[in-house]
Amino acid sequence: MKIPVAKALFNSFSYTEYRKRITDLLLEKKSTGLVQSIDLTHYSDLNETRMKRLDKTITLAPSTVQMLQSLQEEYIWLVISEGWCGDAAQLLPIYHKMAAETDKIDLKIVLRDENLELMDHFLTNKARSIPILVIIKKNTGGVLGHWGPRPQAATDLVLEYKKEFGVIDETLKTNLQLWYHHDKGISTQMELMTLMSDIDKRIF
Repeated sequence: MKIPVAKALFNSFSYTEYRKRITDLLLEKKSTGLVQSIDLTHYSDLNETRMKRLDKTITLAPSTVQMLQSLQEEYIWLVISEGWCGDAAQLLPIYHKMAAETDKIDLKIVLRDENLELMDHFLTNKARSIPILVIIKKNTGGVLGHWGPRPQAATDLVLEYKKEFGVIDETLKTNLQLWYHHDKGISTQMELMTLMSDIDKRIF
């Protein structure tokens, strides 16, 4: 089955463009996405603050930098996201910092609701969970793998909470944000670098 990568890339944003899109919409009291609500705009506003902070504070482990700079092939990281998504706000600054460390990765971002054909190739338990990072071989446009919507330990936290309480509520969202704060991007870096190392060795 052919994955509609070219169409998505044509509609993609750089990290800077994505951030500007969110900021501009917030000035109109709007969020990204087909559905508009006070809650989604509120989450987008919170995420704007988080991303500004993370852009300044996220640091990469020396092993991450070494791995990124040793990549042989060239890749596109195509991220499916929305401005109101709390996980995306935590992860995109990490992706951006990682891509900036190497000339082998070009980071592109698309909005989920505007790219449902792409999104539906990367469902999580039949749900359109985001963010999803799609790894593409740059010179062919072929999809080599994907990662997301969150690190395994964060996924386990969500699953255990849902098992105990049966809902995704504000308490869970707060617990998840606290987990990201304490993890400082380390789990994301480790999981992504393991995946990228495997892919790079396989295709080089």
